[in-house]
Amino acid sequence: MLYNLLLTLLIIDGLVLAAVVLLQAGQGGGLASLGGGTTDLVMGGRQAVTILHKASWITGGAFMGLALLLSIAASSRALGETEVQRRLRQQAPAQQAVPPAPLQTTPAPAPVPGTTGSATPAPPPATPPASRP
Repeated sequence: MLYNLLLTLLIIDGLVLAAVVLLQAGQGGGLASLGGGTTDLVMGGRQAVTILHKASWITGGAFMGLALLLSIAASSRALGETEVQRRLRQQAPAQQAVPPAPLQTTPAPAPVPGTTGSATPAPPPATPPASRP
């Protein structure tokens, strides 16, 4: 409930902020004033504070505050778990119930000298079955 209210307020404030900024008169010059002149031309000089200027500061501050409150509300909001999370939680106890296999503590037999690296003897060659006369 609180999350939806904050989200709605943030969207409305964002739309009002966009409208207020777009309604303001341009400072004149823009980036073209960077080529020369004084810093007053770059920064726009000192102008009278209008209601749109005040409104842009107020709505901008409100936007930042609402965004912060919305992020706090979203982090503490209890979200339902997905189907994948539910299946993983059901499988986890079943996997832990199986005891782990014991480790092999006896050493492997040593290779016999003269063989070609295999510790186990090779099986005898298969003999074909005797044919009946």
